[in-house]
Amino acid sequence: MNTFEDFYRGKSVLVTGHTGFKGSWLALWLHSLGAQVSGYALSALKSPNNFRLSKVARCLQYHIDADIRDFDRLQRCIRKTKPDFIFHLAAQSLVRESYHAPRETFEVNAGGTVNLLEVVRVMKRPCTVVVVTSDKCYENTGKAGGYRETDPMGGHDPYSASKGAAEIVASSYRRSFFDPSGVSRHGVKLSSARSGNVIGGGDWAAYRIIPDCVAALAGHRPIMVRNPGAVRPWQHVLEPLSGYLLLASKMAGKSGGKYCGAWNFGPSARSMHPVSDLVEKMIASWGRGSWRDVSDKNAPHEAACLTLSSRKAQRELGWRNTWDFNRAVAETVAWYKAWHGKKIDLKELCLAQIEKYCDDSRIEIS
Repeated sequence: MNTFEDFYRGKSVLVTGHTGFKGSWLALWLHSLGAQVSGYALSALKSPNNFRLSKVARCLQYHIDADIRDFDRLQRCIRKTKPDFIFHLAAQSLVRESYHAPRETFEVNAGGTVNLLEVVRVMKRPCTVVVVTSDKCYENTGKAGGYRETDPMGGHDPYSASKGAAEIVASSYRRSFFDPSGVSRHGVKLSSARSGNVIGGGDWAAYRIIPDCVAALAGHRPIMVRNPGAVRPWQHVLEPLSGYLLLASKMAGKSGGKYCGAWNFGPSARSMHPVSDLVEKMIASWGRGSWRDVSDKNAPHEAACLTLSSRKAQRELGWRNTWDFNRAVAETVAWYKAWHGKKIDLKELCLAQIEKYCDDSRIEIS
């Protein structure tokens, strides 16, 4: 079994958005693989958060507290860290927040992606870049069977539209400046990656169902559920992260140009469940609790159903889902119960879950 154990060792890796939920887990995983990890992001202002609780800063070569919209600061970061790999996760990541701050959402998600890729272009920095967006980048037409990488970008709300815009930015830079057939000339390999609704320990973002569940369960209150009938592609945070790591490793190879493009890393069809199923599974795993439907017909629009097809990643990368819906919820609840009980080092818990995931997945690099 080869679970990236040697591939990232000694490599310089920059993670933007490393203070966020997914970014903090990715930074821990890369550090465990022996990478020299640096992070560029705004401070983790919300408390608690996984970045602080899991002591991610101690794993970093450089921790740069800065805005992705700050071109000059970003340029100095690239010059300082000299990354071999860049995983771009810095974003305004909430649908509801995008209704309150649409301009900021577009500036961060689309403009921030422009900034990053422009710095790489101007500085002529040879590296492998994975721009992480969202399953919501697709124009949601209610399509059955899952959206594929060739489906059109779109988005009803500002968040979804901004992610579609970020995808278009990445595609434009790849075709205009980082043509995969000309890697020997410019040295840059660029892809984008989309995942489903990610759950796992350490997420306390507003308007998300897992943090809402944990706060209510820990406080002995009913869980208030805004949209119990909405069907989502639930997956543990380690699922898409394994895809990003596998994709970047393939891109960095001698024939890496053929892997430059757009990729879905979504859960299997069996992990499609309404929010009510997730809430009930959380309650069962926690051991007690209840929930209440507080649907509001005047609430901002959110997609009723959205699924991804990951056949391309399965066929061309050899990537596959490892933890099903039940396992994803169980591992998530185990993390939060450990946090609530204050009986374990959360960094060690994250690393233990990463190790379990690797043992179960047996991801191989060829």
